[in-house]
Amino acid sequence: MSEALQQYQARCQARVDAALQALLQAPLGELERLYAAMRYSVVNGGKRVRPLLVYAACEALGGQAAQADAGACAVELIHAYSLVHDDLPAMDDDDLRRGQPTTHRAFDEAAAILAGDGLQSLAFAVLADAAHNPQPAELRLQMVAELARAAGPAGMVGGQAIDLGAVGVQLDQAGLELMHRHKTGALIEASVCLGALASGQAGAEQLQALQRYAAAIGLAFQVQDDILDVESDTATLGKTQGKDQAHDKPTYPALLGLAGAKAYAASLCDEALQALAAFSGEADALRELARYIIARRH
Repeated sequence: MSEALQQYQARCQARVDAALQALLQAPLGELERLYAAMRYSVVNGGKRVRPLLVYAACEALGGQAAQADAGACAVELIHAYSLVHDDLPAMDDDDLRRGQPTTHRAFDEAAAILAGDGLQSLAFAVLADAAHNPQPAELRLQMVAELARAAGPAGMVGGQAIDLGAVGVQLDQAGLELMHRHKTGALIEASVCLGALASGQAGAEQLQALQRYAAAIGLAFQVQDDILDVESDTATLGKTQGKDQAHDKPTYPALLGLAGAKAYAASLCDEALQALAAFSGEADALRELARYIIARRH
């Protein structure tokens, strides 16, 4: 990661973390354990790539970071909820997330299910509430609709369903991309879209270009994840290494070979950068994020 991106990440991460902490305070003593599980699931580390994309897309169109806070919180809440539920025994059955016990291990399965449910609904409340998202009502509704599409059966949830159904099945590259454009790519695309909308200055052509950028990096993110599942180790990843192979899941290295998967990730990064050709230097954070996604080691 470049020094400029490190500084940008630190600034954005501090901003979104403070906002998330404020959102995750229990309003009643009786709800403290639920909120403790929710906080544990959100604030125990993480790269905050999706909030970074929200802020960077907003600023690429001339917006200010404060306009993007609600969108940044909302995508991270959805992401955290998805991880909590994905780690459950009925799904991926994982014991480690971000270097710590998964939520259902740190608490229990019921608490994890409820924490995920709470995080999901809170994400939409943040976008819809003018106290958190001071945008015109029509724009708030558009942002809610975008996140709902990306998080639901037409996006992330649908991708997870395809993933569960693909265990032990030989997918071709088109089938693998369909799965990952839903499971991983949809929320990354929503992050960029929410940031653009939050700027209040997004034209149709700019939105189309940002969508092309987001589609490319969303897929590149998953390709790199698959590569790291082969090349990295559990301590570096902060989650169990080698789970995909152990569960006989289809991956890009298995389909294309390790060298082929790396070449594909690089081509997707180039595609993302080309989509930003018409943008000024204000989009440099988006460009740096595209490069980082395929260079990261965890």
